[in-house]
Amino acid sequence: MTASVEPAWWVVTDLDGTLLDHSYDWSPAKDLIHQLQQHRIPVIPCTSKTAEEVRGFRAEAGLHDPYIVENGGAVHGETPEGEPWELPLGPDWTALKPQLQRLQAELGEPLRPLDELSEAEGQQLLGLGGEALRQAQRRCCSVPFVPPSAEGRRRLEALVQRMGLTVVKGNRMGHLLGPDISKGKALATLKRHLGAEQVKVLALGDSPNDLPLLEVADIAVVVPGPDGPHPELRSGIAAGRFQLAAAPHAHGWDEAVRRILRI
Repeated sequence: MTASVEPAWWVVTDLDGTLLDHSYDWSPAKDLIHQLQQHRIPVIPCTSKTAEEVRGFRAEAGLHDPYIVENGGAVHGETPEGEPWELPLGPDWTALKPQLQRLQAELGEPLRPLDELSEAEGQQLLGLGGEALRQAQRRCCSVPFVPPSAEGRRRLEALVQRMGLTVVKGNRMGHLLGPDISKGKALATLKRHLGAEQVKVLALGDSPNDLPLLEVADIAVVVPGPDGPHPELRSGIAAGRFQLAAAPHAHGWDEAVRRILRI
């Protein structure tokens, strides 16, 4: 499938902690997102969220562009006729969940999977309850889990490498994925699928799981939290590889996109 007119830019954005604050509010960027749609500049979520969660966000934001879910585990979109399509890029949840249990046994520390959290735990850890929590728990191609201790994280990296899997770190959860899965590789797959290899990408993110996306973008923006940028992204900012938005979450997102795309 090839677009008839290739846009000059794609805005490819993480959601939680980047466009959305920790109360899941993105209203400061609402007008700009509508303007981007009017200018036919795609806004492509690239997120740890499930496809089900992103479909709800897209409907609220009035988006019709493709989207990348579960940290690069799958790419979704719609044909011009509105028919949905999906490109799975790694093993599914049923294959990954036993691997998390194996990792937990070898690590000797609990790795509580998201799908086993109670309502109270979901509220405490993620600020999610009810149907919103259940949508986040219904995974297709990743297994989010509560991270272990600092020492456990170091040992976990070696175990995951030995098993040929991938673990990425978000702000609040770890995410177990298939081998060689990342947001950056999913973006490359989407470009090939749409015949849009030459499009320019403005990418925005806030945490370590966004690094593979930020590193392949033409312009990469780190959106800080209330306490500043994530420590693991600061070296990229200092080296000039990444720009730093002027404010946290949607306010910073809005400022950076307007400044860079001159909207």
